[in-house]
Amino acid sequence: MGLTKAVPTANATQATQRDPQQSNAYDRIGGEQVIAALAKQFYVQMQTRPDTQELLAMHRSPIAQSEQKLFEFLSGWLGGPPLFERKHGHPALKARHMPFAIDEQMRDQWLLCMKAAIEIEISDAQHQQAIYQAIAQLADHMRNQ
Repeated sequence: MGLTKAVPTANATQATQRDPQQSNAYDRIGGEQVIAALAKQFYVQMQTRPDTQELLAMHRSPIAQSEQKLFEFLSGWLGGPPLFERKHGHPALKARHMPFAIDEQMRDQWLLCMKAAIEIEISDAQHQQAIYQAIAQLADHMRNQ
């Protein structure tokens, strides 16, 4: 299928001027608009599903801040502009999530929300599958219990 992540560069200018002909997930799924919708839908899922209320309780209010950070992270992670790094530095996801008790149950609740968001916001089934597989590995890496 050929979904690839853009390789982060040390030079932020280079990252913002990447070759638009280079294929990556960010471009293939629809860019900024789809990534923003994906982040929004993720939090809609978390707030409305009865089976993810423990996960929701771990998130600080206002949720809009978490949604924005997820959007920024996903933008760079999927090969688009490295918005999170520009604002907050290297994601260092494992370190940022250490204060939270993340076990298999929390990982699974997070993945439940993300899978639903992916299925709703990303139209191509192959892209859904590729992105979900990659994000599932990342989510598993976040476990600290």
